Amino acid sequence: MTSKTHAIIMFTSLAMVFVTGAFISSCSNGGANKQPKNADQKPGAPTWKAPDTTAIAAGEAGQQIRYGRELLAHTVNYFGPNGSIAQISNGMNCQNCHLEGGSRLFANNYSGVNANYPRHNNRSGKLQPITGRISDCFNRSLAGHAPDTNSSEVKAMVAYIKWIGQGVKKGQKLFGSASEKLPFLKVAADSVKGHAIYIAKCKVCHGVNGEGLLAADKKSYTYPPLWGVHSYNDGAGMYRIGNLAGFVKNNMPFGATYKSPQLSSEEAWNVAAFVNSQPRPHYDQSKDWKDLKTKPIDLPFGPYADAFSEKQHKYGPFKPMVK
Repeated sequence: MTSKTHAIIMFTSLAMVFVTGAFISSCSNGGANKQPKNADQKPGAPTWKAPDTTAIAAGEAGQQIRYGRELLAHTVNYFGPNGSIAQISNGMNCQNCHLEGGSRLFANNYSGVNANYPRHNNRSGKLQPITGRISDCFNRSLAGHAPDTNSSEVKAMVAYIKWIGQGVKKGQKLFGSASEKLPFLKVAADSVKGHAIYIAKCKVCHGVNGEGLLAADKKSYTYPPLWGVHSYNDGAGMYRIGNLAGFVKNNMPFGATYKSPQLSSEEAWNVAAFVNSQPRPHYDQSKDWKDLKTKPIDLPFGPYADAFSEKQHKYGPFKPMVK
């Protein structure tokens, strides 16, 4: 399910978060109950291209940017269970959901983050800075605890995110800035069918039990776990089935791209249903979504502003919920 060119990358996004677009992601604050809109997927919008990392300036500023990129790409080495700085996260890297250092189209890239933060976060109901978004990823997608936002590491991450998003204007629509918002199915996503797809196309990298594949150093994962204690928790953006399905369709399995997907939209919905039906860490979401009208349609925890069940909010069908 994961490309060999993405050796340390996860298919989230789990991702869970993630989408921003999906940032959600995995870390996303989501939206209300509306049919998916694909404004950022239309070829008429400018296509974002990440700056070349070889162009990162020399000197102290450039060193900080490169350090931030390293932290996002290999988070587990610094903050994982055996991290060199702190042991405050699971076995995943930020890059598992934000592919290729947050530079890949339709893979939760960082293109618009700097331009659009601080921004109002519907989930918390508060204005959120970039550092708050990073904290959310640690708390949810990395199923751990956020590092000190005044630390040199978080400052380096912010420096890299600002660098990669240079030139993007606030509110600018960019082609491929999120993950694809797939059209809703007419029926609920089917985790049984999704299991068959997972066995056929995903287990070779992520394991029959979603355990991932440990690297030779036994500290990081060559292919990350998709459920279990070392995967994203149920507060992550990737735990929203719509986020995960779009991410999978655009990026998985081996060799898939948004231009050449290997799964149909229905298959992506179903495999997302299977993955998110499996056990994972729980995150206390009792303080989330005080304004229920802004709660995403595919968030599988009540209460809701409607009378639909948690099961339907998790798997669909979503069309009857659309206002």
